[in-house]
Amino acid sequence: MAESVVRTDREPGVSRAPEAFPFPEHPRLLEGVRAYGLIMAMWVRSTMAYRASFAMTVLGDFAVTAFDFVTILLMFTHVDALGGYTLPEIALLYGLSATAFGLCDMLLGSMDRVGRRVRDGTLDTLLVRPVPVLAQVAADRFALRRLGRITQGLLVLGYALVALDIAWTPLKVLMLPMMVLSGAAIFGAVFVAGAAFQFVAQDASEVQNSFTYGGTTLLQYPPTIFAKDLVRGVTFVVPLAFVSWLPALYVLDREYPLDLPEWVAFLPPLVAVACWALAGIAWRAGLRAYRSTGS
Repeated sequence: MAESVVRTDREPGVSRAPEAFPFPEHPRLLEGVRAYGLIMAMWVRSTMAYRASFAMTVLGDFAVTAFDFVTILLMFTHVDALGGYTLPEIALLYGLSATAFGLCDMLLGSMDRVGRRVRDGTLDTLLVRPVPVLAQVAADRFALRRLGRITQGLLVLGYALVALDIAWTPLKVLMLPMMVLSGAAIFGAVFVAGAAFQFVAQDASEVQNSFTYGGTTLLQYPPTIFAKDLVRGVTFVVPLAFVSWLPALYVLDREYPLDLPEWVAFLPPLVAVACWALAGIAWRAGLRAYRSTGS
């Protein structure tokens, strides 16, 4: 039992906890995953205690996110193509990014509350528990209602796959689940890195949201309508282009932006691993730099 206690190594006036998650030794990783599952299950049970309310919130989330695609449909009542892309092609981009982001938002959407916890001092209560802090923050107030966003994205993706005339190969078929899972992982790394930044900035949730919620909106449109500098930024700086743009262009047999080679379409899993490595370093650095409010 003594081994499971989190040692905070506090100095006078300093609150500090070495955080091993998300890149710890295997026992610590398993402990974090198990803790996340237990906290998530607790919130799911709480949510399902009021099933009518849950159903209404899921439908509400579905309806609100559906307006994004309705906007695209309204555009196509006046044009035949947007940036050289047809409606089904844009629907594929939309469905992939919306589904990947919806999955990540459900699993890690609570990360934007870190700044609030730092300001009011409630993060201190997480530091003294024998559970990785990241697992606690990620699973806090787990919102099962975000299934509405995922469902809406899947429906648009299904429409795109039916409407498009794609020369399917086994590799292209495998690309679809790879894009969704890798895209969710990349968005998740951005969530964690943004949360780490809040240890310093404290009131920076909107900055984080500009890369997460703003990023998924950006990816719902073809790269041809954006300036090349912006496309370079979301490819080489914050690699959101690997969520849907680059692998989806391989499925669509489209030319890649920035004259990139074709093999970049197969990099999303590696990019996701690299992003999580950097996010893990940022999270540990932010947590070690945390100072309690002292109240």
